[in-house]
Amino acid sequence: MGKIIVDDIVPIIVIMALGYVCGKFHYFDDDQRQGLNKVVLNIALPAALFISIVKATRQMLAADLTLTILGFVGIVVMFMISYWLCKLMFHRSTQEAAVCALIAGSPTIGFLGFAVLDPIYGNTVSTNLVISIISIVVNAVTIPIGMYLINLGQTKDNEKLALAAANKALPTAPKSAGDIAVDPTKDPKQDKDAEISVAASDKKGKAKRQIKNKNVAALVNALEQPVVWAPILAILFVLVGIRIPEQAAPTFDLIAKANSGVAVLAAGLALSTVKFSLGWETIWNTIYRLIITPAAFLGVGLLCGMGHDINKLAMLVLSVALPPAFSGIIISSRYNIYVKEGASTTAVSTVVFAVTCLLWVWLVPLV
Repeated sequence: MGKIIVDDIVPIIVIMALGYVCGKFHYFDDDQRQGLNKVVLNIALPAALFISIVKATRQMLAADLTLTILGFVGIVVMFMISYWLCKLMFHRSTQEAAVCALIAGSPTIGFLGFAVLDPIYGNTVSTNLVISIISIVVNAVTIPIGMYLINLGQTKDNEKLALAAANKALPTAPKSAGDIAVDPTKDPKQDKDAEISVAASDKKGKAKRQIKNKNVAALVNALEQPVVWAPILAILFVLVGIRIPEQAAPTFDLIAKANSGVAVLAAGLALSTVKFSLGWETIWNTIYRLIITPAAFLGVGLLCGMGHDINKLAMLVLSVALPPAFSGIIISSRYNIYVKEGASTTAVSTVVFAVTCLLWVWLVPLV
C-alpha cells in the first residue's frame, strides 16, 4: 500500500501543487490555461479513451455478465444520483450538476485503475476485466451523458438570454429626466458569466439556431465533441468486433500519455483561479465519491451473488472507490463551470483516498 501512495498518489498531489503554484505566480495566462484544457479535452483525452476501450473484446464483456451488467448499470445510476442530489441539495443549475456528476460520480479508472489494483490483486484476467468494464462505462457512457446535460443547460441559458434581450427591446413608457433605466431581469455579472460559458463551447451557436428542439440540439452539440464521439466509436468497434492493428497503438499511446500529466497540472491551475473550498458541498462530494459509491456497489454485489468470488467483488468496489475522474475537472475548467467546487473536490478526494483505499481493502473481505 505504501508503494501505491508513493508511486501514484504522491505524484498526483505534487503535479497538482505545481499547477497551483504556476497559476498563483501567473506562469500561464487565461488563454494559455484554456489552451492546455483544449489540448487535453479535444486531443489527448479522446485518444486515451479510444485506445483504452478498443483493447477490450466482446468475449471480455460476455465473460461475466453479472459483473458487466452491475458495472454498466451501477456507474450510470450513481452518476445520475450525484447529478440530481447536486441540484436538490445545493440548488445547482443543470450545467453545474452535470459537471459535479462527472467529478463526484465518476472514478479516475483510466489513470489509477491498473496502478492501484495490480499491486494489490495482481495483473490477472479478472483485474483487467473489472478495469475494462468500469473504464468503458465511465468513458463511453457517463462523459457523453455529462456533455449532453451541459449542452442542454447552455441551450436553456441561451433561451433566457434571448428572452431577456427581447424584453429589453420592447418599448417602455416615457421616463422623466431624472429616472434611471433599470432592467430587473439583467444582472451584468450573470450575463458575463453566461457569455463566457456559452462562448467556450465549440460550434454551439450554429447548431442551436438550426435545431429548435433543445434536447435534440443538446444531443447533437454533445456528439460533435471529440471527447464524446471518440469513446462511442470505440465501443462500437468493440461490439462489432473491429480490432485496431497493434502497429497503430503506439500512435494513440504517444498522444494519450499527455492526458494524465497535463490533466492533473490543469486541475492545479484551475484550483489556483478560485478560492479553495472545504465547505459542505466539497465534503459531500468527497464522501459520495469515496464512501457512498463503493458501499452501494458492495451491497448490490453481495445481493447479486458476487460474494462467492470475493477478490472480484473487492476489485469492483476498489475500482469505483478511486478519486474523481480528471476528465471532469478538465471539462469544468474548459467551460468555466463548477470550477471552485470541482477543483476542491478533486484535490481533497485524492488526498483522502490514501485512507479510504486501506479501508476498502480491509473491509470487503470481512463483509
